[in-house]
Amino acid sequence: MTLILGVSAYYHDSAVALIKDGVVVAAANEERFTRTKHDSAFPCEALEGCLHSIGANVSDIDYVGFYEKPLLKFERLLETYLAFAPRGYVSFSRAMPPWLQLKLHIPREIRKHLGGKTKRRIVFCEHHESHAASAFYPSPFDEAAILTVDGVGEWTTTSWGIGNREKLELKQDIRFPHSLGLLYSAFTYFCGFRVNSGEYKLMGLAPYGEPTFADTIRKELIRLNEDGSY
Repeated sequence: MTLILGVSAYYHDSAVALIKDGVVVAAANEERFTRTKHDSAFPCEALEGCLHSIGANVSDIDYVGFYEKPLLKFERLLETYLAFAPRGYVSFSRAMPPWLQLKLHIPREIRKHLGGKTKRRIVFCEHHESHAASAFYPSPFDEAAILTVDGVGEWTTTSWGIGNREKLELKQDIRFPHSLGLLYSAFTYFCGFRVNSGEYKLMGLAPYGEPTFADTIRKELIRLNEDGSY
């Protein structure tokens, strides 16, 4: 038996999933246990609940998977801040302490919360690889084309690839700052909702409106290329 722990979105909406011999057997958000909206703490209670539900212990875990590569994401943040310096200094000064204290030390944090000096292997996947895997591997298909779209991972905002049985390969991507997800977040903010929180509210309201500005958005904000990229 191989038991894999997947840690998702630690430091924002933290969650875990347990995968036993290739099948997701338990998954939960930390906020469901702590009742703290968008709980960003290490998902200890979610992990305990998931392990209990399948009758397993921390010692049964063979691998730990993390949903992105923190160093690669940190590289993007630094390059972006440097490109626009000195503008954005206030945001930079707020962003750096959490990164230097926590986010660049994810292996240390995971091992600490799993009981100290564990030798479990920790695997880091790129953000969009995690998106693609979460769509393809639980699906009923042995082979499929895969499309991922979100705000931004490390650098990638949109990608496509091929899944073939156990193998998953992303072929091409679109990179930050070109992002449909960030454009959606901009409209979320424009409408008075919190970014990375109120997007679902905007999505829920959209069917009740009229596409008054749809043509303007396509004409002024987005350029579509012949190959399907933007």
